[in-house]
Amino acid sequence: MPDPAFIQSTPGPIVLFGSGETSPSAQKVFDYILRGMPTSPKIALLETPAGFELNSDQVIGRIGDFLQHNLQNYRPRVVVIPARAKGSVFSPDNPEVAAPLLTADMVFMGPGSPTYAVRQLEDSLAWHTLQARHRLGAALVFASAAVIAISRYALPVYEIYKVGEDLHWKPGLDLLGQYDLPLVFIPHWNNNDGGTELDTSRCFMGQKRFASLMAQLPFGLTVMGIEENTALILEPAAGEGRVIGAGGVTLIHTGHDHETYLDEADLSGTGLDDIAREHHSHVHTYQQGQVFALTECCPMRVPVDGNGLPDTVWRQAIEAAGAPEPAEPPPEVQELLHQRAAARAAKDWAASDALRSRIAALGWVVKDTKEGQVIEAL
Repeated sequence: MPDPAFIQSTPGPIVLFGSGETSPSAQKVFDYILRGMPTSPKIALLETPAGFELNSDQVIGRIGDFLQHNLQNYRPRVVVIPARAKGSVFSPDNPEVAAPLLTADMVFMGPGSPTYAVRQLEDSLAWHTLQARHRLGAALVFASAAVIAISRYALPVYEIYKVGEDLHWKPGLDLLGQYDLPLVFIPHWNNNDGGTELDTSRCFMGQKRFASLMAQLPFGLTVMGIEENTALILEPAAGEGRVIGAGGVTLIHTGHDHETYLDEADLSGTGLDDIAREHHSHVHTYQQGQVFALTECCPMRVPVDGNGLPDTVWRQAIEAAGAPEPAEPPPEVQELLHQRAAARAAKDWAASDALRSRIAALGWVVKDTKEGQVIEAL
């Protein structure tokens, strides 16, 4: 096994959807990410944000169905990580539950509750494993609740919008803190579900409430608002951010000097003019196709190898990255295996032998064990 002290790691991209992660427009985003991946990439779906829901498996299952259908040209291998709740069989601290993250080429986390996701993943084995795998090149894709949860401060959307709690923030998972980027992400930035009667922009907070929420944040942060059907792709290795989709991304700096400012006339009617004035801040907007330096947020650094992660997790990630995964038989071979299992159950030994020969001709050998058929590449 390579010595973790001398591993040259390159972090993968981080994708943040403002919304629309399963819409037709998302195809371009996934194409951009998957083009640089191995053939038949392994995609791990982290179930945690919806883990409190009785149908959380169906919630994440719909994401899996979308990826299998729309990304079939890439032949993805989709696996669900049912890390639902600490203290349960499906705990994010259960090594068996978290293990598939070690070999994932892409990790997806999406719908559910931001604050629930933070409570369950904070300092967990699954979260540390996700970070380690990311530093070794895996892409991370976040949507909906997960976008909020990975912020330095997480917006408690449901607690405020649905329950009526006072305006407040919760500590988030702070994924980008490892890059010295103190970021707060707000999806659904330009949401208009409320029509003319109710302002549901700024992730259902509305402009007025969001201005009050901004006043509660400490200086030195950058808020990133991501519009509907839009993805922000952060590429830490290149130090760049890229916008893909129907809308744009708004950056609000709240604590450091900058040479350029948007004219307040450009912010008229957005509620951002008051924020900029009160916080001595400035605003950038980026639209479809635009690329910007992540240093627009603040000075950044790429973490050195496993710094800040548990040593055991980092070593496991290194070992998994260096070990080739067992080859998986193609669909044609899997179908022949099913047919052979049926033939053996019917005690049709002639058909079983014939199917074994057909499987061998495709480059695979079948072994019969007490546990059933085992298949290996020739």
